[in-house]
Amino acid sequence: MAYLDDNWLLGNNLARRLWHEVARPLPILDYHNHLSPREILEDEPPPSLAHLWLAHDHYKWRAMRWCGVDEARITGSAEPVEKFRAYARVMPELVGSPLYDWTHLELRRVFGIDLLLSAATADEVWQEAQSQMPRHRPRALLERFNVALVGTTDDPAVPLDDHRRLDAAWRSGDLTPRIVPTFRPDKAHSGDDPAAFAAWCDRLASVSGAEVAGLDGLLTALASARQAFVALGARASDHALVALPDCAPDRGLADRAVQRLLAGESVTPAQQDALALEVLRASAYGNAEDGWAMQLHLGPLRNVSPSLLGSVGPDAGADVMGDAPQAAGLARFLGGLDAEGRLPRTVLYNLNPSDNAALATLAGAFQGGGLRGRVQWGAAWWFNDSVPGMRTQLRDLASIGALGPFIGMLTDSRSLLSFSRHEMFRRLLCGFVAELAGAGEAPDDFELLSALVRGIAFDNAAAYFGFELDPASAAPAEAGGTA
Repeated sequence: MAYLDDNWLLGNNLARRLWHEVARPLPILDYHNHLSPREILEDEPPPSLAHLWLAHDHYKWRAMRWCGVDEARITGSAEPVEKFRAYARVMPELVGSPLYDWTHLELRRVFGIDLLLSAATADEVWQEAQSQMPRHRPRALLERFNVALVGTTDDPAVPLDDHRRLDAAWRSGDLTPRIVPTFRPDKAHSGDDPAAFAAWCDRLASVSGAEVAGLDGLLTALASARQAFVALGARASDHALVALPDCAPDRGLADRAVQRLLAGESVTPAQQDALALEVLRASAYGNAEDGWAMQLHLGPLRNVSPSLLGSVGPDAGADVMGDAPQAAGLARFLGGLDAEGRLPRTVLYNLNPSDNAALATLAGAFQGGGLRGRVQWGAAWWFNDSVPGMRTQLRDLASIGALGPFIGMLTDSRSLLSFSRHEMFRRLLCGFVAELAGAGEAPDDFELLSALVRGIAFDNAAAYFGFELDPASAAPAEAGGTA
């Protein structure tokens, strides 16, 4: 079996049949990513391969630094072709990394280039890819990858004007995939920088029409801004934390945190935790009422390099895997919502693989209500988004929980080329279930396994989130709104 050939990652004939007949033809439903709605709306051809490939991708930046590339050729002032050559030079050192696989998948699937990238091939690849840039507009790339839906990640303090235009284009038939926003209110409980918090609250007040002077005003403004997300087809909120605080809710303490931050004063860890819990509980209540899902991304320590934060800024490749305890605070949070009868559909993502079993068993403890996979242990995330990481996640989910209701893969990416990651996941999924059958650990039954694969690859996520994919039957978005 050759690298990236038609049967890559497909270890037996059953796996190959599942991929070629079932998984490969399915559209992509990418329910969580960080793509730019403005970039899709404007639909301009990328200025260069370096912009398309390197401008937004801190995975690549991190690897380039690791292999000795100077910052000028990563995020600095070097010419685009020099940045690309620097990336090409380190590629042979990344064998075994998901970056190596993603890079060559993207070269083949988007540009039709089957060369292995290296210093020796860099200029040939650059010239061929550059000649193709005019036809690789964002919407053309979405169609090439057969994307049915994109769920972006959106700050409630930022107007959703771009999303409104994208929604109108989808309804009119001018845009093939649906682009929906996802409610991400993390800055509502960010207490590290009081001045930044106050400025963000001013923007939220402007967008929502609700004054923010304390906790009640903050939650009212968030609820008001949320209605614009509802009108535009949003079906989820998203939240990132080091860990859920293991403490009881305390609205008074949370209110003091808001007032202190607005006054330019620092907050205590207890006040910070109380504020985070109130924002998350309010979001969960809204999700339960609207039938949305709540996504919880747990575990990263962010921007740990002061020098990179100062020179490049956040999201530069200096986020790391944390080891904070996850189970107790998460169980307490979900248990509190469950006791109130307000637990929404919830997707749990862990950054540290040592938490795999804990999150899988936690998901199992909060099933019910007649919902299939009500609480999900989400796809292998970030540093776990690799061949061994995804295999481990599938194995642990099947052995600890239930594989059938799993909602499958997402890109969590800022790059329009990243949809090839769905191919890697789907191939691994087909290989995984076929290996079980080949070892006598599952029935060698094509119909049974094809239904399993189809559900995980597409159908389950569409049903779980309740996305409307037919513009003819979708309720129209409001022309105005509060965001």
